[in-house]
Amino acid sequence: MIVENVAFPAGQHCETTALGALLRHEGLDLSEPMLFGLGEGLAFVYWDAKRMDFPFLGGRTKPAAISRTVAERLGLTLHIQETASPRKAWQNVAAALTAERPVGLQLDCYHLDYFTAKVHFGGHFVAMYGYDDSHAYLIDTAQQGGTVTTTLASLERARNERGPMTARNLSYTVASPTGRPDLGDAIRAAIGNNAHAFLNPPIANLGHRGIAKAARQVTRWLDRSNDPSRDLPLAATLMERGGTGGALFRNMYRDFLAECATIVDDDNLRLGHQLYAEIAPLWTEVSHHITAAGGTGDPDHLARASAILTELADREHRAMQILTGIHTA
Repeated sequence: MIVENVAFPAGQHCETTALGALLRHEGLDLSEPMLFGLGEGLAFVYWDAKRMDFPFLGGRTKPAAISRTVAERLGLTLHIQETASPRKAWQNVAAALTAERPVGLQLDCYHLDYFTAKVHFGGHFVAMYGYDDSHAYLIDTAQQGGTVTTTLASLERARNERGPMTARNLSYTVASPTGRPDLGDAIRAAIGNNAHAFLNPPIANLGHRGIAKAARQVTRWLDRSNDPSRDLPLAATLMERGGTGGALFRNMYRDFLAECATIVDDDNLRLGHQLYAEIAPLWTEVSHHITAAGGTGDPDHLARASAILTELADREHRAMQILTGIHTA
């Protein structure tokens, strides 16, 4: 069972890659940065807990939030199904594919055959476009191979995994509205909402306050870890290359704002793009210092990372304040 014409070449982030593949099949071809921005995906979280081996720095909103928000913003029909039953989960997927509709899946990438880095992450997304007696046919990011396969048994394990950021065998399909949505109105609303959420986080771990907290905490990371040579480079890799296209999603949001500036004529939008073009490389510097600290054990690298994060908290606060000034139509 194969659904034809399902693809999203060169996708960098898993959820936008899966969503882009589903929408292209529906005849709605939007760039990955546009999907990320319309989904109000830019965020920040500093996440640490007693049961965690090491803190996590996240640069986007919660899993599935981008897909839900894009659907709302563009008037798409998003049909989400969750179940505790692996048997019912498979029936949900098979029914959609039989109806010639590809399916988005949230799962734990640890179990997927084609993943070479075996790390549990329950917020991974793929688009499934077919299966045979033994394998599922998937669309993943370019980094993971693009068009890939995994055994049906491994797919079931990945979907049914439990733990942080996992879902209950979540699957979803999308249907596009009749006619192309007004991107200008959608862009203005998405940027305004994203900026407001970033500037007004409910707790200190999120948004610009979360970046400032990370700046305070990162200097302690050599002591926080039982194995700094493993944990610090891994944290930096997740920041820079963990499906994000680099720089904690800031490159993607920069490109979103650049594309928006060709659609919406607004000085604040152009200035916001300029500021994020300056912000994105600083996140790469942070990741490099964290990696170096893990490799050398030198705390000076974490002090430098902390100083840059303090600067980033201020810069992103200013950029988002400017973006709140984009005029509504």
